[in-house]
Amino acid sequence: MKKMLIAIDGSDCSLRAVEYAGRQFSGMSDLQVTLLHVLPYPPAPLWDDGHIPTREEKEDRARAIERWLVGQRAKAEPLFEKAIDILVGAGISRTQLAKKTISDSSDVADSILEETRDGGYLTLVVGRCGHSAVKKYLMGSVTTKIINHGAGVAVCVAE
Repeated sequence: MKKMLIAIDGSDCSLRAVEYAGRQFSGMSDLQVTLLHVLPYPPAPLWDDGHIPTREEKEDRARAIERWLVGQRAKAEPLFEKAIDILVGAGISRTQLAKKTISDSSDVADSILEETRDGGYLTLVVGRCGHSAVKKYLMGSVTTKIINHGAGVAVCVAE
């Protein structure tokens, strides 16, 4: 079974990358596609009090972070569904699709590359740009870092 990872963030570029992958790889019955979304790092109020927390404060913080993560995963679900609809519409079977979130990342590009390598994916598909204001002119910082540090990984950058 061949494995491909598509990184999505909800931007137009990441959805175009999904469309490209659907067009390019539909009809391959031996392909497993995983959609990956890296959740944002928890905001500072959830991890820094400026002092050494008590056991109760640590427990409260752990519960607050878990509630925050549940909310972030819920926000990611429509992104996954949209990407799945695109791939299914292109002819890739739902049985070939999986979705994954990473929630403990402080560096999105490193997390994507680590998942690609550790998961044994043959191909990584990313959009050229993300949510940057200058996205029409430059590649996004995540994509640029993936290209610069992705030695040993087949990276497909889609417009």
